[in-house]
This record gives sequence, C-alpha cells and structure tokens, in this order.
Amino acid sequence: MDNRAEVREFLISRRAKITPQQAGLPDVGSRRVPGLRRGEVAALAGVSVEYYSKLERGALGGVSASVLDALARALQLDDAERGHLFHLAHAADGTSAGMRPRRRPSKRWTPRPSLQWVLDKFTGPAIVRNGRMDLLACNQLGRAMHASLYDVAGSHPNFVRFTFLELDAARAFYSDWEVAADTCVAILRTEAGRDPHDKELHDLVGEVSTRSEDFRRRWSAHNVRAHGAGTKHFHHRDVGDLELAYESVDMISDPGLTLTFYAAEPGSPTAQALDLLASWTTPTNAHTHR
Repeated sequence: MDNRAEVREFLISRRAKITPQQAGLPDVGSRRVPGLRRGEVAALAGVSVEYYSKLERGALGGVSASVLDALARALQLDDAERGHLFHLAHAADGTSAGMRPRRRPSKRWTPRPSLQWVLDKFTGPAIVRNGRMDLLACNQLGRAMHASLYDVAGSHPNFVRFTFLELDAARAFYSDWEVAADTCVAILRTEAGRDPHDKELHDLVGEVSTRSEDFRRRWSAHNVRAHGAGTKHFHHRDVGDLELAYESVDMISDPGLTLTFYAAEPGSPTAQALDLLASWTTPTNAHTHR
C-alpha cells in the first residue's frame, strides 16, 4: 500500500473527527471542512504549521517518537489509533519489519497437535484467525457456532468475505451487522498498518472493495481497532440468539495469529443454547484443517 497516502488519509480523517470544543480551542471563523485546522493541530502538538503540513502530506519517515506522541495527544488518538500511527511511521522509515518481528503463516498453516488439544479441551467456542481474518482453526463448538461461514466458504472461511460478500447469511448471523462490519474492517485496517507489505491482504482488500460499497466506505474511514475483550451477539440458525463474552490474545508462538475464546454466562439462555448445540456436534467435523 502507498504509505504516504495511508499517512495522509489517516491524519486528515483523525483531524476531521476533533471539534474545537473537544480540543479546548475557540471556534473562530467559518470552516470549510469538519474538525480542526492544520494550524490548530500544529499548535496543540507544539510544532510549526509548516512541519505539520509536511507530516500530513505523508512524510512520517524519521519522525521522532516524541513528535508522534505529541500528534497522538493533539488528535486525541486512542490506543489502537496511536499504535497505528507508530506502525505507519515505522513503515515510512523502513523499520516496521524490525519493530514487529513476525512470521506470516502460509495458506497451508495447520495447528500443532498440542494447540488443537488446548482448543478441544475448552468447553466454549474457541477459534484461531490471522490478521487477514481467515478462520484457521477451531474446536468442535467453534466450528458449529460458525457453521454459516463454512457453508459458503468450505474449508477456507474468511470473516471479511463472509461479512461483505455473503450479505444474507452475514446479516442473519450477526445480530448487529453494522457493528460487526465496522469491527471487521477496523481490524483489517489495523493489520494493514502493522504489515504493509502483506500481498495477500492487499489482494483481499482489492477483491472486496470492487464488490462491496459497504466495505469501500468503511475502508476509506481509516478506523482501526485493537482486539481484546468484550461481548458479541450472534444469531445461530439452529439454537437462536447467543450473547457471548470473548477474550482475544496474540499467539506468541505463532506471530500474526489471534486466539479467541468465547464463554456464556453460567445458567443463561446462551449457555443452554450452547449446550444444545454441543450435543448435536461430533468431534470428527470440528477441525478446520481436515
């Protein structure tokens, strides 16, 4: 991806989200576009307007961490946005590979037996995905929970393609499709900042962009997101609505992969639904790599 264009569009989009009131500045004069002026961001960051204008044109190479921190504060970036800014800067000066050692899994990645044992021991749904949102591995209940993805994608399910190119199935599966779509693109955009030379990611973005206006609009917003923990809502075609807590962690032993565990509140309708779903599944069809 064009790093200078990525930097420019990201900074402009973040500047547009901050009002003078939010920044503690007087709202003086008419504004041609929403948000702060370049001069206001420069003043908040403690740099000259000429220097900030240069940065906003995409010239982040060699910029110090202190200036990046000042920009992050001026633009009121959250942790995910700040991390994305630093990744863009590392890519601009050629240090991204050294700053984020990682080994991209090949298409034929399969879980180690010990990892599959861990997944299978967990009683709730558990999945492994990469930054391109390929669903790479899961346990028995994770496979059953995501049956809709496998129905349309076979043995190579991808959350991005499912969410935007299989709209009927995706809108049925995600109780709030808009939130799921926003999250999906934000995670993908974050991955693009972390690994700007991932050709498969570029190809995926190009493919879905040409086929989905919903995706193009979200991609152009430059929103990013750090995975972590929270609650998600799904609608399973066989057992109904599911409200699941989730925890996502980076896999140190497999850089670039994320392990997510789901759990239902004990005694809740979702817990009962998962018990029912589990009773209908068999271990022989649980693993994505078979």
